[in-house]
Amino acid sequence: MEQISQRTLRTGWTTGACAAAAAKAACAALVHGDFPDPVSIRLPGGETPSFALARHEKTGEFARAGIVKDAGDDPDVTHGALIIATVRLDADAQGINFRAGEGVGTVTLPGLPLAVGEPAINPAPRLLIAEALREVTQPAGLSCGLDVEISIPGGDRLARRTMNPRLGITGGLSVLGTSGIVRPYSCAAWIAAIREGMDVARAMGLDHVAGCTGPMSERAARQHLRLPEQAFIDMGDFAGGLLKYARRHPIPRLTIAAGLAKLTKLAQGALDLHSARSRVDMKKLAALSGCPPIAGCATVLQAHAVATRHGVDLPASVARAALKTARAVLRDAPVRAAILAASRDGKVLAHAC
Repeated sequence: MEQISQRTLRTGWTTGACAAAAAKAACAALVHGDFPDPVSIRLPGGETPSFALARHEKTGEFARAGIVKDAGDDPDVTHGALIIATVRLDADAQGINFRAGEGVGTVTLPGLPLAVGEPAINPAPRLLIAEALREVTQPAGLSCGLDVEISIPGGDRLARRTMNPRLGITGGLSVLGTSGIVRPYSCAAWIAAIREGMDVARAMGLDHVAGCTGPMSERAARQHLRLPEQAFIDMGDFAGGLLKYARRHPIPRLTIAAGLAKLTKLAQGALDLHSARSRVDMKKLAALSGCPPIAGCATVLQAHAVATRHGVDLPASVARAALKTARAVLRDAPVRAAILAASRDGKVLAHAC
């Protein structure tokens, strides 16, 4: 079977790029009477992609255009979603007024790059939308204000699969994207979400956050730490991203919660815990734990069983070594680190602090 790394992965377009193109098409219809189809925009890197319209509508009060998002080969929850922009002219205003339509969230907690009460259309997409609109309004000499509403039908349902509820973004998705381009399997979006989670926790005055690799590690952390909802950050495999951000933006206490295999990688110095980018060295694990028979094991799960038969607490040894790695990354930042090793059924195997 073809491995995904053996072929060129197809890039896609961010939600922000789709929203900008839809807004430009709607604005052009208001100013010139016709919808450009396809409609092109200029991205920050100079690229000029074109987008086909999936729908368009014009009345005496507004124009509306929709574009189906193509995220390329990236496993984006919004791939295939319809991104709609509704534009109205406002003769009594200047600039752009952004609104959250159906399926676009509203910010309810501090710490994000948007004020509480604002539609969850991030600053970079706002700039991209504004630039796309200027390409229409400046040549036409239009100086009045514009009311721009972004909608994503079904976005409230899709948002449940994102970090938005935990970040205090209610009612739907965020309109995201910095470059306008989705790079397949890029860590950029995940790292951005980690940083937003840390910023929200800090703005809420929380002094302890827990970075978790997945549902089971989060379950163990919840039971052990009893922290507020916003204290739990889905860091995925990016322990290094969380630790480096905590070093630059310290929070008093930071716990890394992960399964034993991923923690073993951290204990051995890996900061990206994905199976494609780091491996467990069984010989090193045997030396670390003081249990030579582990060297011949095929998996960490098997090693745990072997160590247990020999009276060795493998999770405790791994947690202590992982804590050393975490402290090395944090350097002299005023952050008290801890490690929590979780079982596959969400129970605590070890806790080092």
